[in-house]
Amino acid sequence: MARINEQRSDNPTLGAALERLARWQARRLRATYADLAAQARYVAAIRFFERDLYGNADFARRDADLARVVPIMVRMLPEKVIDTIAHAVELNALSHELDAALLAHLPQPDFGVADYCEAYRALDRRGDRERQIGLIAHVGAALDDHVRRPLVRAALAMMRKPAHLAGFGVLHDFLERGFTAFRAMHGADHFLATIVARETALLERIVAGDPTPFPDPLATASSGA
Repeated sequence: MARINEQRSDNPTLGAALERLARWQARRLRATYADLAAQARYVAAIRFFERDLYGNADFARRDADLARVVPIMVRMLPEKVIDTIAHAVELNALSHELDAALLAHLPQPDFGVADYCEAYRALDRRGDRERQIGLIAHVGAALDDHVRRPLVRAALAMMRKPAHLAGFGVLHDFLERGFTAFRAMHGADHFLATIVARETALLERIVAGDPTPFPDPLATASSGA
């Protein structure tokens, strides 16, 4: 993950291309899950996945925080929570890695759904795509379990001020957004099952050669959908 962050920083052209791809994919996600986002209980969770886990924002500061603060977190949070954080960062890193690799197969600066699907197939990393979906399910289920435990929520709340004073505020805010989003759902089974089913179906259609397995995200955005 540090390598990708450095590449973004050192190469503004690459950074701009990754941002364009991230915005395009974010619009695809919003369209795919518009029905969930229309329900108040899922709004924060959709935003968390789009921005913090499945997105391509530059999280150099958060990842640097993580590397420094892990010894402190181990003393204050249960091992299962630390494991969830590790898998969340793995998911985000894998998403970054796949996006960076996908760029080599995409026309620049503009591309459409058919171009995206062709690049997806050319990249030929189905196993990693399946791992990505599996991590979404794993991290989501773990967060759903953690937010049901008052002691975990209390420990995270107690860390808020010390984390910001110690310079780890970006990382702590990331954790709190995840906990807040999943607590608001009052049960994430339907949410996670929907994401896994839809993302798996899209993967299968793209790999099978479907050139338009989802509507053009730019056209959907411009129509106001």
